Amino acid sequence: MKKLSILFALALSFLAAGNLSAQSKYGADSAECIKYLSFYQDYMKQGNLDGADPVWQKAISLCPPTASQNMLLDGMKILRKKINKFRNNPIRKETLVDSLMMLHEMRIATYPRYAVTAKTNKAMDMMTFASKGKEKEVFDVLGDAMDTAKEKTAIVIPVRYMSYANDLYKAGTMSGEEVMAAYTKAYETAELIEKAKPSQAVTDAKKDIENLLMISGVASCENLVDMFTPRYEANPEDKYMLGNLISMFSASNCLDEDLFVKAVESMHKLEPSHNSAYLLYKLYSQRNQHTEAIVYMEEAIATCGDSLVNQAADYCLEFGTYCFKSAGKDAKAVEAAKKAAELNPAIAGKAYLLAGTIWGSQKCQGNEIETRAPYWVAVDFLTKAKNADEALTEEANNLISQYRKYFPLKSEAFMFDLLDGATYTVSCNGLRESTKVRTQD
Repeated sequence: MKKLSILFALALSFLAAGNLSAQSKYGADSAECIKYLSFYQDYMKQGNLDGADPVWQKAISLCPPTASQNMLLDGMKILRKKINKFRNNPIRKETLVDSLMMLHEMRIATYPRYAVTAKTNKAMDMMTFASKGKEKEVFDVLGDAMDTAKEKTAIVIPVRYMSYANDLYKAGTMSGEEVMAAYTKAYETAELIEKAKPSQAVTDAKKDIENLLMISGVASCENLVDMFTPRYEANPEDKYMLGNLISMFSASNCLDEDLFVKAVESMHKLEPSHNSAYLLYKLYSQRNQHTEAIVYMEEAIATCGDSLVNQAADYCLEFGTYCFKSAGKDAKAVEAAKKAAELNPAIAGKAYLLAGTIWGSQKCQGNEIETRAPYWVAVDFLTKAKNADEALTEEANNLISQYRKYFPLKSEAFMFDLLDGATYTVSCNGLRESTKVRTQD
């Protein structure tokens, strides 16, 4: 029975508060109430919480909560110390925690002017002292604190709120939809706090909340689109929001979403770089939107600058392959391959091999010479390829052997006044190169 004494005293205090209609704020026995209030406060002034404890318990049993807000606050100090004292005694600790929570409820109900502080303190104590298995109760208390405090919420509360949501989801007692709702509430509260009083701590907290959502595993592409669409539409130039959107969509592999592409484009406009241009090229190329892909890859190459020559060369080689194999832009493909070889000799062999393959694939209109001349150019590039990169010799020679079969006969060339070794300009399908005449017997 002893371990329930504080709870019993608190119940009496609540009862006294409910019967105050014709009494003073000190209750039915105001003299005794005031006496014990004074007695226990003497101990508190001395910092003697252990000495104050039994006298305070007498005061709380005699006095309604209206008698003194300090009576409730002092009781909380006493109980916190006792909870720590009995932390290894689960039954005793739980009773004391229940008593502490009842004090918070008394303060919230009796002193609504201090509701923000009271609910915040209750939330903090719940996080500190609640036993295992009370996670849902803590979660609800944190949510209630945010509802009341709004922009005055302590920033730790929305972060922990989201953390508890994750724990409840993992335990199977909260649905994915509820976790998403918890995220929205936590993040919006953090934004209110930030708007009222910006700080690095709040910025970090917002990131923590987003990371917790990603860890939870409930952030489907559909959920992310629903969550970020109103934010994007409200302020498409908010770099912080755009960065988070891009990061979260990337982590969830939601790169096909239109909103993700819009966000990357918005970020690119605000902070253009070869990286963001290249990302947009990749996004649009995967969508087979070749016009947009080409524009962004050309921008990526152009913005590399002198300090990133090798990066520009790699872009050019990739761009040439894309234009040839996917976009049907053979002239651009050869141009890109030649530029790649010029920028970085280390990849010149691959670049020339690509150019030779492109020329060897051309189907040109015209006479016997005009239709076969592209093979001369193809062999020129393939010869350059094996000379630039010995590892490509076998592949280049195989293609050269195939293309030489299509060289015109000497008799055919003679009919057009062409001799071996003569300079000849090949123009076909937008491609143009100068080469040498070669024939077969």
